Amino acid sequence: MAEETFSDLGRVEAIAKLYEGTPFKPFKTGFFETNGKSFISTQSRTFLEGIDFDLVYFPLKHLGYKCVTAVTGELYAEFSHPRTLDIRLGISSKLDFSHIREVWGGIVAAAKEHGYSNVSLDLIPSPNGLAVSVSAAGETSHITGKRRPAAKSMDLICVSGNLGAAYMGFQVLERERRAFEESGDAKAQPKLEEYKNLIGAYLKPQIHPQVTSQMEEAEMIPSYGYLVTRGLADAVKRLVRDSGFGAKIYVDKLPFAGKTFDLGRELNIDPISAALNGGEDYRLLFTIPIGKHEKFRHDFQTFDIIGHLAKPEVGAVAVTPDGVELPLKAQGWKNDNQ
Repeated sequence: MAEETFSDLGRVEAIAKLYEGTPFKPFKTGFFETNGKSFISTQSRTFLEGIDFDLVYFPLKHLGYKCVTAVTGELYAEFSHPRTLDIRLGISSKLDFSHIREVWGGIVAAAKEHGYSNVSLDLIPSPNGLAVSVSAAGETSHITGKRRPAAKSMDLICVSGNLGAAYMGFQVLERERRAFEESGDAKAQPKLEEYKNLIGAYLKPQIHPQVTSQMEEAEMIPSYGYLVTRGLADAVKRLVRDSGFGAKIYVDKLPFAGKTFDLGRELNIDPISAALNGGEDYRLLFTIPIGKHEKFRHDFQTFDIIGHLAKPEVGAVAVTPDGVELPLKAQGWKNDNQ
């Protein structure tokens, strides 16, 4: 029997296999009830220089902002309101206090924007570059938690904005970094203006801080929610596994930012593949009851309806404009920075 590899399994399947034979379940976040009053969610992420970001082109303040946005988006996907934030910065000798002050400035800006009531910070030495570890806790009211509906076939799959933009912006930054290094010209200026919106989607992704409150007020409670950070296919496959239903994603319904297809032709990258398999979009994906279709479209126009749940035997598929159903394949993953 051939040995399984990350490239064959993909991230979701690899993690699921590691959980096999244990009493635990994959992708289950800390979620518990407090004396019948509320539910508490916890989320955490670690960002490593050279893996998750490159300080050649990543502004430090944007980095701090993005790290907080990452865990906050996960709380919003759980329909949880941010409460406390815990930050640990691993600092190497190449960074001085002024650099860390910039990172901290971005952290504080995001924490204030999303309404955190408490932010703790610790600084520790790092032998290799900068590391940012972020943990957050949020609260869901007992009423909202109990109102989450059971998922049903044909429930709508919705996302909170365009997809693939961050991946495309990242590719521009990498292209310009390579050009700078190859030129050897310290005064050379990168060509970024034309695609600044795509670059901004990568460097400083934003999530509306009132999104869950507005949905609660409209009684638009989703059955499932995810933060799309590793490509749409990854999130949809998790939805299929967690819900027990299949899912159909319609390619011609995927939302894209302006200039995405122009840049795709320039870099020879398929924007649809970038949306499905790229990362860093920081978009919320929710499943909404089909019976609330018209109200959802009217009240939440920043969301796009891109598909629906289906019978379990369908699996996770992308439907082309001519009706062909293509299985969403396992996403490969390399343990390097490629």
